[in-house]
Amino acid sequence: MAGISIESLNKRFGSFVAVNDVNIEVEDGEFVFLLGPSGCGKTTTLRMLAGLEMPSDGRISIGARNVTYLRPRHRNVGMVFQDYGLYRHMTVFGNIAYPLQVRRLSKDEIRRKVDAVAETMQITEVLQRKPDQLSGGQLQRVAIARMLVRDADIFLMDEPMSHLDAQLRGHMRAELRHIQKDIGVTTIFVTHDQLEAMTMADRIIVMKDGEMLQFATPREIFERPKNEFVATFVGEPQMNVIDVTLAKTDTGVAAVAGDVVVPLDQGWIVANSLGDRVGEPLRLGIRPEHVAIAGQPDADHSIPANLYAFEPTGAENLYVMRCGGFEVTTRTSTTDTAHFDKTEGASFALRFDPQWVYLFDRKSGDTIAYAAASLTDDEKE
Repeated sequence: MAGISIESLNKRFGSFVAVNDVNIEVEDGEFVFLLGPSGCGKTTTLRMLAGLEMPSDGRISIGARNVTYLRPRHRNVGMVFQDYGLYRHMTVFGNIAYPLQVRRLSKDEIRRKVDAVAETMQITEVLQRKPDQLSGGQLQRVAIARMLVRDADIFLMDEPMSHLDAQLRGHMRAELRHIQKDIGVTTIFVTHDQLEAMTMADRIIVMKDGEMLQFATPREIFERPKNEFVATFVGEPQMNVIDVTLAKTDTGVAAVAGDVVVPLDQGWIVANSLGDRVGEPLRLGIRPEHVAIAGQPDADHSIPANLYAFEPTGAENLYVMRCGGFEVTTRTSTTDTAHFDKTEGASFALRFDPQWVYLFDRKSGDTIAYAAASLTDDEKE
């Protein structure tokens, strides 16, 4: 087992920069996710770790070894591919045993290791079948078993659950997390699914356009996003973001968007040094669960809104509201809004929880004020 160090990693394909100056330190035994949209550079980064792509610049170390330009077979890395990469003409046993046969282990040792990992992955009964005779869930288990049997220094996983149905993916998230922690091998997992990353990772690397935007725990990514992209990419439904201008009011400072006025806590304004940004165009962010919905507008800082779309999801209801020139999505429990009118165009009132408001720079997208509820006591002082 080993940690991973990536320093100033770059990958160019001609004039196209796929990965730009990525620096990562992964601790021994960590479960780290590379998260981002398609084309952000996460799979290219993983392939450079595996030795399937050579970096244009930079350094990759696994444990104490510099492996930057070593071939895959010299890195002692286990990998699961998106399409599983199984040999269709071999049995499940043969697929799992293949990495051990290449290393010329004895037949008894191969049998012992294959049987042990098959029991861990609960696929003992299919060892004599071929891949075409397996379900999607079984194929995934075989691919993971072939990775685990290698006793590798690190494991790399490239969207291994993308072909599974929703129910099986939910089951496999918990199972993979348990297996990784039980084995304790440093693992890098590539995904575009923020739910996978948030529920399974020790830490998450969010990437966009080849660059690493943030590397932090799931909670920090969710509550302390470095910029608007991270804030809106993580969370379902995504964070509401609207154009606002900071303005002084009789009671302090507010974020103003047309006729909509969102009062802001004066202490929060001072703590984030926002006083000199009065009159500046910014972006206000708030997650759907922090937007309260009521029947009718009143004078208590409520925002008049009209229902644009109602989306029942079972235990929760999503209300997409139009407030002047922008839309706001709210998320509420079914019981909280069971009595509300669900007719398109119905009038409501919204209230933004001032403790969960974020502000972003409109030009750079950088976070200039985190939600007050996410700050530590020292930061609030």
